[in-house]
Amino acid sequence: MRGEVADRVRSRVNVLRSRVRPRARIKRAIGALVGPPVGATAQSDSPADFGRWLERIVGRGLSRFPDQWSLREDMPILGPSRVVAVVHVFFPELLDEIIEHLASIPVAFDILVTNASGAAVSIDPSRLPRARHIRVLNVVNRGRDILPLVALVNAGYLDPYELVVKVHTKRSDWRDDHELSGSGGQWRAGLLNSLLGSPEQVTGILDAFAGRPDLGMITGDGSVLGPDYWGDNQVNVATLLRRLELGLDEGSLRFVAGSVYWARGFVVQGLRALNLSVEDFEPEAGQVNATTAHAIERILGILAIEAGLRVEDVATAGSAAFESGQGSRFDLDSPRRPRARVFPFFLPQFHPIPENDRWWGKGFTEWTNVAAARPVYLGHHQPKIPRDLGFYDLRTPGIALQQEQLARAHGLEGFMYYYYWFAGRRLLEGPIKRMLDSDTDTPFSIMWANENWTRRWDGQSQDVLIGQDYEAVPARFFIEDVLPFLLDPRYVRINGKCLLSVYRPGQLPDFAEVLDAWRATARLHGIELHVVTVDVPGSMNALTTSATSVGLDGVMGFPPHNCHWSHINRAGLAVDPRFTGHLLGYRELVREAERDTRTGLAEGSFPAVMVTFDNTARRQMAGDVWFGSNPYTFRRWLATCVKAVSHRDEQNRVVFVNAWNEWAEGAVLEPSDRFGATYLLACRDVLFG
Repeated sequence: MRGEVADRVRSRVNVLRSRVRPRARIKRAIGALVGPPVGATAQSDSPADFGRWLERIVGRGLSRFPDQWSLREDMPILGPSRVVAVVHVFFPELLDEIIEHLASIPVAFDILVTNASGAAVSIDPSRLPRARHIRVLNVVNRGRDILPLVALVNAGYLDPYELVVKVHTKRSDWRDDHELSGSGGQWRAGLLNSLLGSPEQVTGILDAFAGRPDLGMITGDGSVLGPDYWGDNQVNVATLLRRLELGLDEGSLRFVAGSVYWARGFVVQGLRALNLSVEDFEPEAGQVNATTAHAIERILGILAIEAGLRVEDVATAGSAAFESGQGSRFDLDSPRRPRARVFPFFLPQFHPIPENDRWWGKGFTEWTNVAAARPVYLGHHQPKIPRDLGFYDLRTPGIALQQEQLARAHGLEGFMYYYYWFAGRRLLEGPIKRMLDSDTDTPFSIMWANENWTRRWDGQSQDVLIGQDYEAVPARFFIEDVLPFLLDPRYVRINGKCLLSVYRPGQLPDFAEVLDAWRATARLHGIELHVVTVDVPGSMNALTTSATSVGLDGVMGFPPHNCHWSHINRAGLAVDPRFTGHLLGYRELVREAERDTRTGLAEGSFPAVMVTFDNTARRQMAGDVWFGSNPYTFRRWLATCVKAVSHRDEQNRVVFVNAWNEWAEGAVLEPSDRFGATYLLACRDVLFG
């Protein structure tokens, strides 16, 4: 009892401190964090301070979820549902109330309980017949309900789910002495009733998520708060956002108060990108404000909006027009189809070949560059380390299948392979040939990467290792080389025509005649072609006339080519003085690309997005780096492109991604050490959400 009184006294003191804390001091600290440039940071007292975090992540890093979870044979859940209830328990006596409300969920779901009470906790499955799996995981009492949620995210336990409902045994006794209306019990009951009050209530929420791809979070009426409710958390939020290379717009805050909500899975799953660990959270001391947990509560709303999603209460979300009954799609047996046909570019450079042995040294692959990369500014993510698939060799049996399964599970239809053909000579053709000989059903297509290979890794005409020679072997013969691929039934088709991309058509002599010859040869074998050019700048042999004027069917995007390049202010980034390359703004590029995409696309042309671009692994101190790339902004850009093609017939709803595995350029959908699978989860959310 004495401890409870002490906690209440500490809580009351902290509330009073939060009210009198000088705003000017906060403003000064924030100015250093969010003023120009976006990358600057200030030292803060938070354990999650950016500088302290950088020190912690050097080397192998920290365990980001309880070690004992790894010993559980029942985790992760096999055959998970599409909906999960995340329940945090600190007051076990309140769990029964939550169980009664979870019975209102009308579709199959799983339950993950994080238990910080120190007492044994269990749920009787007979009370929740639609709950397919129930797991209780013990946690330390730190970071309130937020750190346990982060641990579930870091462990990958939430990755399978499309929707998350998050509740916790919150008493909020401090509300009894606060200007906010209602006691803690009244507040908790109101939230539970609005989000889980009845099967009809929950059905409406599921319908809203199914009918509105732009809906990110739903909470109880009156629980979506704005800038008046920062609660002195600006510094902590800003230092956490710096991990994603995002700045803070203090006036645009919109978040779910109380951390009880329904959310699209990606909103929560994306927290993996923050690389949080227990060391980022303060030890429990009765705090009611200005902790890492309070900052994460606000960041969820900020990041949801950055992802192009809305944060709304039940009344607002339910007022929008959408077809009722759509929520049944979250049931386990409901079929689903991706909203678009998304194809990432595939780099086959991950196996040794004699030519690379000679030019770069025995055993060279792209991993040689990747592992040698070093940071060029404060917090720069280098080297980039593969996670799930490791430093693979594409000759290894089973690797291609794992890549295909990973892509298809997240809504990606297949791959567009870079194809290297130099006057009749193929290089790095092994992976696509093995794919052709396999029994996989994954669709594929080809981009003829008809550029020179140079020591500068820029495709130009200096320091050429092997170049294009259209006089020795005319380009019209290229089509004969790729016919075995085009004739395969798995080859990607647009309205029945084989999709073929050419990187630099302006480099080919008499390209219109070459294209006519390709089409004639294809017809002799009973196929038609849908040929597109990559949207490259003039310096890279772009066409000097329109694509259609030379007989092409359209243009495909390939960012960052012909995208917005804006240099960022380097002050505060501690840029290596030897770095002579470019630091450019990813968010600025995305904004301009979204604007251009919304103005309309020519028929036969296809938009594209990029994960990022960072070729310091190849060019180190002379590279180009897009600062500010993160899974949330990427998700918004992809959603914009998918929406832009949504009016087309199904075969023409095509979007490309740079890239699946361009590790030395940072353009990677494959899971990585820093981001986990968050980019793939962003794709899945856009395509199936």
